[in-house]
Amino acid sequence: MHGIRRTRDTQEALAARRERDRAKLSAYLALTDDILTRKKNKDWSRQAFDLTTQLLSTDPSLTNPEFYTVWNYRRNILLNGIFPESSLEEINELLNNDLAMTTKVLKSHPKVYWIWNHRRWCLEHVPDSPDATDAQAWKVATWERELFIVERMLDADARNFIAWDYRRYVLASMPVRRSDKAELAYTTKKIEANFSNFSAWHQRTKVLSSLWAGGDVNKESSLQKEFELVQNAMFTLPEDQSAWLYHRWLIGAGEDKRVLEREIELIQTLLDEQPDSKWCMDSLVTYKLLLLKNHLTPGSREAVDLSGECLALLGQLEVIDPMRRQRYRDLGAQFAAE
Repeated sequence: MHGIRRTRDTQEALAARRERDRAKLSAYLALTDDILTRKKNKDWSRQAFDLTTQLLSTDPSLTNPEFYTVWNYRRNILLNGIFPESSLEEINELLNNDLAMTTKVLKSHPKVYWIWNHRRWCLEHVPDSPDATDAQAWKVATWERELFIVERMLDADARNFIAWDYRRYVLASMPVRRSDKAELAYTTKKIEANFSNFSAWHQRTKVLSSLWAGGDVNKESSLQKEFELVQNAMFTLPEDQSAWLYHRWLIGAGEDKRVLEREIELIQTLLDEQPDSKWCMDSLVTYKLLLLKNHLTPGSREAVDLSGECLALLGQLEVIDPMRRQRYRDLGAQFAAE
């Protein structure tokens, strides 16, 4: 920190630190060698299982949750050694213990695929309850808790795309499904909290597509609300791509001339306020090209004027975004061909 004199470690302190590091490395290598030897020998014992726990989660000096081979071995131990000797209640408890263990590990390693993958496996192996009146009880409780946990993780990091993908898996797989309308409300909450949450916008495209296909909401009226939501995001964070990509999804192939012209006018207003906005210019070019292709007569005065406007915008984009210069030149060639 500023204003605080840094002190140098003595040679004795440095040597002691190096010795501690060597000891940790030796212990780690010995543990991994023991585990991999047991794996090779198909050791499905509880002792082998406990060693994988040590390596994957419990010992801070040895933990390596990215060691996917050990995760695979752990599952084989459960399937081949522990489950066959366990009751349904014990199997359910073991799986829930593993879910609890990986929840702790995810707090410090939230984007390690192998941890999320192991949670999937645990969920998919939860057995039916022995209660004949409610055989799904264990599964329903476990999957509901899982959805709660992943949503709490997204509260901590709303842009964790791995957690979003996992959450989609949970929603699609849980025994009692959440309604699409409830899911739409969830994405609204996440987007309103952070307009740059790309994963929430992406999830919204999935939910709306399902609602429209099922006839659960009126597409025309809901589209207008979606445009209002995304326009708010565009004007608030014009430099962020998330809302602009969602806006393009709403526009689609540009079949509605009235909507295209309305959105072009609105984006032009934003560009007047933000004259160096790459996304404004890029979107104007994209939508005007859709107008040319879908709604204007080639060679007409309006088409010629629109092409000229786009070529001018592309020239500006080459200046403010030189890394994509060739892309803009290729687009310009399309206008020249119109």
